[in-house]
Amino acid sequence: MTITFFFSLTIFFGQSEEPKLKIAHLTGDFYIYTTYNTYEGNQLPANGMYLVTNNGVVLFDTPWDTTQFQPLLDSIKLNHNKNVAVCIATHWHSDRTDGLEYYKEKGIKTYTTKLTDELSKKNNKKRSEFLIEKDTIFNIGQYTFETYYPGQGHTEDNIVLWFNEDHILYGGCLIKGAEAENLGYLGDGNVSEYETTLKNVQQKYPDPKFVIVSHHDWNNINSLKHSIKMAKKLKRKNRK
Repeated sequence: MTITFFFSLTIFFGQSEEPKLKIAHLTGDFYIYTTYNTYEGNQLPANGMYLVTNNGVVLFDTPWDTTQFQPLLDSIKLNHNKNVAVCIATHWHSDRTDGLEYYKEKGIKTYTTKLTDELSKKNNKKRSEFLIEKDTIFNIGQYTFETYYPGQGHTEDNIVLWFNEDHILYGGCLIKGAEAENLGYLGDGNVSEYETTLKNVQQKYPDPKFVIVSHHDWNNINSLKHSIKMAKKLKRKNRK
């Protein structure tokens, strides 16, 4: 059963607006947090994840809504009585990295890949304190997970994370939701390589129980297969 907690409710003349931060239980010690921002005139969700370990909480990506950096930390502390110890961002765009410097100032160890850091610097985005030089296995508390760079797709630097014990694939913005009509913003992407990159993910992690995507419903396990189909179709279209 999925349990959802709602935070940051704003009361205005007795009316409740949509919460700016939502936190939902995924499985075990894993939780999905969602914030919102405006893209092309529409309010879009941005999903991140966090993992509660014996050595503190590990945060994957940062809120897209910059007003929710501290409320997320406060909500985690309130519900788990633990502080965030580590934050890992999956590519250089603002919906993944905007909170890196804020969290660094809070004493949280922040990580991106070396390539993400280079692109963040080039594009004047927030940067991490520590760099991941290659695909890396992290051991934090009782949990082990790995980062994987499958190739270019949504961006030049997009990585995914794999949690083998729980079979969770954290796809970030590389993987789109099963209901998505297209691959989203591709201004920094690689249309010709996108399909191959997604197939690399599928081949390396063929049996996920959960596939977490950034801007769509994360409950549908078919998101990776659907994304591959869209990438294949787009590649064919661009060849014409």
